[in-house]
Amino acid sequence: MTTESPHWYKSSYSNNGGTCVEVAANLVASRGIVPVRDSKEPHGPALVFESSAWSSFVAAVKGGEFSAA
Repeated sequence: MTTESPHWYKSSYSNNGGTCVEVAANLVASRGIVPVRDSKEPHGPALVFESSAWSSFVAAVKGGEFSAA
């Protein structure tokens, strides 16, 4: 069992307008998960996704599968 802590980061595309999410991608190799949290609540809860589910979500966003409205 590893005790590695998440290393949170925001996208370089973030304009720091307060509506950002932070991702801790450093846990993919050791745990196979990607935690995601609201940047306004750094001590609040985080959602945890399996790395394959997160990859599918990111690919769908990049592919334009979600409406911007």
